[in-house]
Amino acid sequence: MEVTAARRSFLCDIGFWADRTALHEAASHGRALQLKQLLESGASVNVVTVDNITPLHDACIQAHPNCARLLLEAGAQVDVRTIHGSTPLCNACASGSLECAKMLLEHGAKVNPSLTALTASPLHEACIQGNVEVVRLMIASGARLEAYDVHFGPPLHIACAKGRVDCVKELLNAGANVNSVKFHERALHHAARVDVEDMIELLMEFGADVYATDNQGRKPVDYTTPASPAHTCLVFYESNPLSLQQLCRITVRTRLGTRASEVIGQLDISHRIHSYLRYCEHPASL
Repeated sequence: MEVTAARRSFLCDIGFWADRTALHEAASHGRALQLKQLLESGASVNVVTVDNITPLHDACIQAHPNCARLLLEAGAQVDVRTIHGSTPLCNACASGSLECAKMLLEHGAKVNPSLTALTASPLHEACIQGNVEVVRLMIASGARLEAYDVHFGPPLHIACAKGRVDCVKELLNAGANVNSVKFHERALHHAARVDVEDMIELLMEFGADVYATDNQGRKPVDYTTPASPAHTCLVFYESNPLSLQQLCRITVRTRLGTRASEVIGQLDISHRIHSYLRYCEHPASL
């Protein structure tokens, strides 16, 4: 496919733009040998499409680390953004490619690119995709736990909305605010909607407000189906407020972080599960 450069890109001054090139296609389909040959023959590593998509974007969204490595070694710009604001790291997280994400970070990719109205942060993308190892990598690399996206709110909200229990656990252990708000909505509202009992238990262990109302005046339990596991669980917590001991544990966990969570959490969980099982067997006894 012959491509003629038309004009300089106004979106990011990295080179000439064109429709999709042979370099884009090779990167997208994981054809590392063809990609290497194209680069060696003089193909521009930073050529962009009309949507400002580079071959590196394509390699990352399709999870082709070998192609991403060739492009980076050839000088691909690591933080170039598409017309929608996505960086290659956003794409790597969206595809769940741990190898691509590590490689981009090693080449200086920003873990906290500025957010736009059209894009989410790499951590948001990792939570949506649900790869807990990528989420862990983003957190360890300094991703902002409360980065606010206009569509999803903080990462914890989208992890709950997608039912990603393991990702929710990573975020909470790292210090994410369990009661962060978007339009008066809490993570617990999302967990109730997707009817994931384990997630509700986890959020409650970290101090979620079971009585919080959203902008429609609805509590988390109002989004559950009567008699469902999520409904029963939330009714239990509404009927059994946290004890002073449990509140103290939550405070210590919040102040001291992950190490305290690992120890305190086991003690707290066993106590709460025991109470919950008693409630399920004899609802009127508690």
